[in-house]
Amino acid sequence: MTSLERAAPLVAWAEPSSVVRFFLDTWTVAQGELRKIAHDPTELLTRAVQPILWLLVFGQVLAQARAIPTGSLGYMDFLAPGVLAQSALFSAIFFGIAVIWERDLGVLHKYLVSPASRLSLVSGKALAGGLRALVQAVVVYAVAAAIGIHLRLGVAEVLGVILVTVLGAACFATFSLIIACLVRSRERFMGIGQVLTMPLFFASSAIYPVALMPSWLQVVAHLNPLTYQVDALRALMVVGGTATFPLALDFGVLAVSLAVLLAIAARLYPRLAM
Repeated sequence: MTSLERAAPLVAWAEPSSVVRFFLDTWTVAQGELRKIAHDPTELLTRAVQPILWLLVFGQVLAQARAIPTGSLGYMDFLAPGVLAQSALFSAIFFGIAVIWERDLGVLHKYLVSPASRLSLVSGKALAGGLRALVQAVVVYAVAAAIGIHLRLGVAEVLGVILVTVLGAACFATFSLIIACLVRSRERFMGIGQVLTMPLFFASSAIYPVALMPSWLQVVAHLNPLTYQVDALRALMVVGGTATFPLALDFGVLAVSLAVLLAIAARLYPRLAM
């Protein structure tokens, strides 16, 4: 046996497996996206205004009006998880426009000729979209605590909120990426994004219980991943909050939705460069 043959097992051992390579590439792409925010945090600061307005203006008015029955849970406590999910949705749904900018600047082609798999590229972008939503989570928690909303602050509950927030935002960031791959135009993307955000938001349990909806809208709400994100957040985030569905189902729907969307996005991603 030659010295090269004896060294071959050591070389093979040193090379990372495909699974490890996938996670390394995913994290590298996510880091690149997060560095953009560090250089220009203006977008996050402006989006932080929206949950503040919902909690301080919209929520306070409806709480005084007592127009929406929420059982033993006060309306502001009921609303806070919905505002967190809503702000994460609104931030994530326009995430795809950055991909169109990357195509126009030539960055997309550099991604596509890299050794990273298409799935790791879109997974990295989804992870970055999910992590961006944590800024909104911090804002919502701070405002909610300031106005007296009863928050669960146990380690398990906070970690659960972080996971649900990242999962939900990653789902909608990937959905946004799919739209960008299909329309391939900033103008059309902005129009479609604006059309989709309100139906997704109002066809969920973010600001009122699903039971108050007409039967046809309840069907839509049960197909909407945002409903399950809000449901899990409500159980984990506020004292006295309960989940309509089992928490395992909430997490399962978000995880399966993300997996399906990532598979679609990975298939469509090269199309954006055409």
